[in-house]
Amino acid sequence: MLAHPMPLSASRQNLWRLTFIRTLVLAAQAGSVGFAYLTHLLPLPWLALSTTLAVSAILCALTVLRLRFSLPVTELEYALQLACDLLIHSVLLYYSGGGANPFVSYYLVPLTIAAVTLPWVYSLVLSGIALACYTFMLAHFYPLDALPIGRENLQIYGMWLSFALAASVITFFAAKMAEELRRQERLRAQRREEGLRDQQLLAVATEAAGAAHELGTPLATMSVLLKEMRQDHPQPELQEDLQVLQDQVKLCKETLQQLVRAAEANRRMAVVDQPVTAWLDEALNRWHLMRPESSYRFHRVGQGEVPHLAPPPDLTQALLNLLNNAADACPDNLEVKLDWDSEDIFIVIRDHGAGVPLAIAEQIGKPFFTTKGKGFGLGLFLSKASVTRAGGSVKLYSHEEGGTLTELRLPRGVRGDDQ
Repeated sequence: MLAHPMPLSASRQNLWRLTFIRTLVLAAQAGSVGFAYLTHLLPLPWLALSTTLAVSAILCALTVLRLRFSLPVTELEYALQLACDLLIHSVLLYYSGGGANPFVSYYLVPLTIAAVTLPWVYSLVLSGIALACYTFMLAHFYPLDALPIGRENLQIYGMWLSFALAASVITFFAAKMAEELRRQERLRAQRREEGLRDQQLLAVATEAAGAAHELGTPLATMSVLLKEMRQDHPQPELQEDLQVLQDQVKLCKETLQQLVRAAEANRRMAVVDQPVTAWLDEALNRWHLMRPESSYRFHRVGQGEVPHLAPPPDLTQALLNLLNNAADACPDNLEVKLDWDSEDIFIVIRDHGAGVPLAIAEQIGKPFFTTKGKGFGLGLFLSKASVTRAGGSVKLYSHEEGGTLTELRLPRGVRGDDQ
């Protein structure tokens, strides 16, 4: 499969964001304390406040260093980080007016982050810590001397600034954390779907291997009996029919042997980097030899430099299966279009058959489901599996003028040796 960089876990991503938030808030707090000190706006215990801000800075630095290691970030560790923020904020409030400080509303920011990113048990514990600290500071805090300006004006300005800071953090960062969790959930759902597909492929492969093993004995018996019948019945007309039967039995045996050796053969088959136009031309020529009764038109839509790829053998077989499906629907006047952009290659096949009925559109592509009376329902399923392994996708649409559009999307530069 194509090598994609693994995304960071949700907890690690959120801890990075929390550290960023903590750094911004620390800068705002340090700027406020520095401004108050230089302007003599408030009579505050500058040493205690500076020490608390230094502890917050050390915590930021240690968290950044910790995130450089590959150790997983657990929910407990993340909750402890939020608890540290609550305690540091409580100490700052204690030395700057206690519960009367308008920045007490910033308690809601860590609690909101916890509610969005952590299980309810952790959120409940953190809420208890915040409530206990707030309650304690209603009665116990570092007393401040008389203020040089009106307390009411300072309270109003502080409430506005606290609200603006809390609203900004919650809106821009807590929302991103929730989006990251939703992305992780979509990724887990995609992996579950891929696991189910792999189980279905394994079931198909197991059944095919079992059938190949079981059919070997009756075919060998038929071959022996046909040889004896040819010896016992020398009539020329019967000899011809027996020869045809013997050739068919031989072909079945060879097909079963190829099926057994398919995995090893594909593994040893070298993949060649080539222009997508050359790969598509070769596949179309091979398919037309298999289906000489079909007719098609090829259109190259993409402009500029032709992208290259190194397709694995099963990807070529997937394309042949899709062409066969289109020819089964209507073998005349198939249209094959090749297009590409900066990231993907698109191969669109249109037939002029009956189209995809809406009632069964969702079932098409599932194993053992077929709309053909003689089909096994595996062609499109295996094709989708091969294309998905290469990092692409297969989609079927009903054309507004009749027939079906089959869209094969492949990433540029797909390589068979990356699977």
